[in-house]
Amino acid sequence: MSSPGRLAPILPFAPLLFVLLWSTGFIGARYGMPHAEPLSFLLTRYLLVIGLMTTLALATKAPWPRDGRQIFHIGVSGLLVHGFYLGGVFVAISHGLPAGVTALVVGLQPVFTACGAGWLLGEKVAPRQWLGLVLGLVGTALVVSGKFGTGLGGGVMDGGLPAALVALVAITAGTLYQKRFCPHFDLRTGSVLQFVPTAVVTAIAVLLFEDYRIDWSPPFLFALGWLVLVLSVGAISLLNLLIRSGSAVNVASLFY
Repeated sequence: MSSPGRLAPILPFAPLLFVLLWSTGFIGARYGMPHAEPLSFLLTRYLLVIGLMTTLALATKAPWPRDGRQIFHIGVSGLLVHGFYLGGVFVAISHGLPAGVTALVVGLQPVFTACGAGWLLGEKVAPRQWLGLVLGLVGTALVVSGKFGTGLGGGVMDGGLPAALVALVAITAGTLYQKRFCPHFDLRTGSVLQFVPTAVVTAIAVLLFEDYRIDWSPPFLFALGWLVLVLSVGAISLLNLLIRSGSAVNVASLFY
């Protein structure tokens, strides 16, 4: 699952497949949120992913990294991409920020990533790439400004928007961090190492701020299953594969 030769046939289709799968995450979050507290929802999701990917890794005898520094870097990248990014998204939606607006706010990531990629990774962004990023930024700003003008309440601006901005910073930092410090790891064991520290931090947040209230209704179970299998296993594996094989700017542009 991590060998370049085995994964080569997937690479041409990975960007399109990633965009299709990733775009459903906000819909799944929106349908599941009425039935659970945001961080409790995420903690349940993380624990299921850890169990599933650990079982897969053991069953397929996937290699585990032995270098402590690599384990640390994988954990930090997971905490940023999963913990703070997803945490910010779910908290934003729970505070009433529409899922579409949340998606648009975090969609500003490509511009921030392009700025950071030159400084941290030495990547050069071509003029046509900058043009595409700026056009995407302008389009995003126009749509977001229109949404904000349709009567979003003060609670949304006080809690929802700051949380979405935290998610934006986290996904940008996580992408750059992973590309610089740990682009290559087995997708099975690496997923476990990314989600374990994320689950620990989220569990602490649940103990401090929530009561782990979940309505185990069919809509919630469907949303949970979708987010676990399609997003946390499918889309995240594709994201890790794309970060490994391409530039940070090219990967970030897929978020538009």
